[in-house]
Amino acid sequence: MTTILADSFTASLAKLANDEQKQAKLTAFDLQANPDQPGLQFHRIDKSKDPNFWSVRVNRDLRIIVHKSGGSLMLAYVDHHDDAYKWAERRRIEAHPKTGAIQIVEVRELVEEIASAQPVSVQPMLPLEAPS
Repeated sequence: MTTILADSFTASLAKLANDEQKQAKLTAFDLQANPDQPGLQFHRIDKSKDPNFWSVRVNRDLRIIVHKSGGSLMLAYVDHHDDAYKWAERRRIEAHPKTGAIQIVEVRELVEEIASAQPVSVQPMLPLEAPS
């Protein structure tokens, strides 16, 4: 299986503390050497926009986000559990429309306001009177 290191993986790795970087690098090495190793714990990211995103456990808190596709495994991101999952839930892998290069794309939700079909009537407020 071909292993690919995305720029987003190396950038996120650099933001971790030194001991966390060492642990993540060891897990990344294990993934590259034998991705089918029984000790590696893969978990599909259910809420991801891309069904091929998985998390791999580094330790109790750190997760490496990988993209499994065909015969390749892309190491895409590494961070603490919740932040890693949030990252993966907002992204997908796709080919660039002109160059065909593989890219990681952030998916943003669009919130659209819809006008009410019926006008809302506003009742005038009664003036306040001070007690005498």
